[in-house]
Amino acid sequence: MLKYTVQGTHQVISNPVLGVNKTFSRRLPGENIRLIMASGEAKHKVAVIGAGAAGLCAGRHLLAEPDKFQFDIFEQQDGVGGTWRFSAHVGVDQYGLPVHSSMYKNLRTNLPKEVMAYPDFPFKDCEGKSFVHHTQVLEYLQDYAENYGLYQHIKFHKMIENISPVNPAADPFEWSVSFSDVVTKEKEIRIYDAVMVCNGHYSVPYFPEIKGLFEFKGTVIHSHDYREPQAFKDLRVVVLGAGASGVDIAIEVSSAAKEVILSHNTPPKTCPFPDNVRQQKGLESVDETSVTFLGGERYECDVLIICTGYLYHYPFFDKSCNVKIGDQKITPLYLHMFLIDFPTLAIWAVPKLIIPFPIYDQQVKVFLKFLKGLIHLPTKEEMRSHMERDFCRRKELGMKPRHAHVMPGQLQWDYDDELSKFGQIDPVPDSVRNLFRHVHHLRTLDLINYKNTNYNLVGDESFVQIE
Repeated sequence: MLKYTVQGTHQVISNPVLGVNKTFSRRLPGENIRLIMASGEAKHKVAVIGAGAAGLCAGRHLLAEPDKFQFDIFEQQDGVGGTWRFSAHVGVDQYGLPVHSSMYKNLRTNLPKEVMAYPDFPFKDCEGKSFVHHTQVLEYLQDYAENYGLYQHIKFHKMIENISPVNPAADPFEWSVSFSDVVTKEKEIRIYDAVMVCNGHYSVPYFPEIKGLFEFKGTVIHSHDYREPQAFKDLRVVVLGAGASGVDIAIEVSSAAKEVILSHNTPPKTCPFPDNVRQQKGLESVDETSVTFLGGERYECDVLIICTGYLYHYPFFDKSCNVKIGDQKITPLYLHMFLIDFPTLAIWAVPKLIIPFPIYDQQVKVFLKFLKGLIHLPTKEEMRSHMERDFCRRKELGMKPRHAHVMPGQLQWDYDDELSKFGQIDPVPDSVRNLFRHVHHLRTLDLINYKNTNYNLVGDESFVQIE
């Protein structure tokens, strides 16, 4: 193990066994910091940020090749699962950090478990149910981590503070990863060859700019802080946003509320809703006691639930990483994951409206093949051109600029095909793709009941519905 120590304005690296003793004139940030090299051996040293679904998948494939990789998984919480770790609390946790999870008490998946599962690790039977409760997904992720022996590689209660390239002009160069323990506050810096950023994008709420929104005297919450419907008993509720969370929450809240207005700017849903739910256009403005919808109708209400999604949030990237985030677009990324300027760093969970676990698995396979030198990236100029073409294609399809990483319909499978071709791996099986399409169609017909249908996959080609 190579160790760094700080001596004044210098840092010294030494290992008596390897005969290493070098001094670098680089001041380290902070006080009482230990800087440790991940390994003195000729393996790819990889830092994985986050022990949610993407981070665990990364660990599973890294651990499968111990002669090629050595890795650490850094997790801020006290267990695996990321956003699937339900917390009844909102605001901050016991360590004064923002609550990470956006799970609500009664949440069931909007995809069947047969579609959600990693390709080599099926869910348990779950009493024959396809659409499972969030606690069953967490159990699945815990079983996955246990099955593949990942716990010994996870450093819990570790908050990443800074990620920066070390001597980026070198070939190859390394990454400095600094972090602190959320309990002891002790700080460390470790050096790696590559970084897999897997902290997700469902924890920092996005609030749209709506005139008067925060002048409202009633209750305004984001879906991130929604937990259960009883809090809205006999109230008039406006749910803004008709994505998966907005629709689910509107239907669930209707069981307790006096009336629910589902406000959105997408085409009206044509499926049945509960009797006390109706749809309206998006919000034009808000005053102390009411909202005004686009078109002019004013509605007196008690609660606004904002279901408008989440922000990409990577506060630990050093400026030298050259990562830019604006209007829900991260640049410069190749294939929505490789950091073009420094491609030994990649970001997971950037694409939206995808089947997460299988796509994460695909991305991990491709990234590790790149690290091993089995596949080669295009030039930086070619990668930037590809990124711009992808963005322009979306605009041609009528998508808004903030939808730079959204993959509805065929776009998800086009992405998987491109990723698979580049990485020389098999694409997501047709059975999974076809079931995903079927469920998506069924959801448009019956939002209330579609989760009551159960399925089995049949080989790699098809699926069957279970009566």
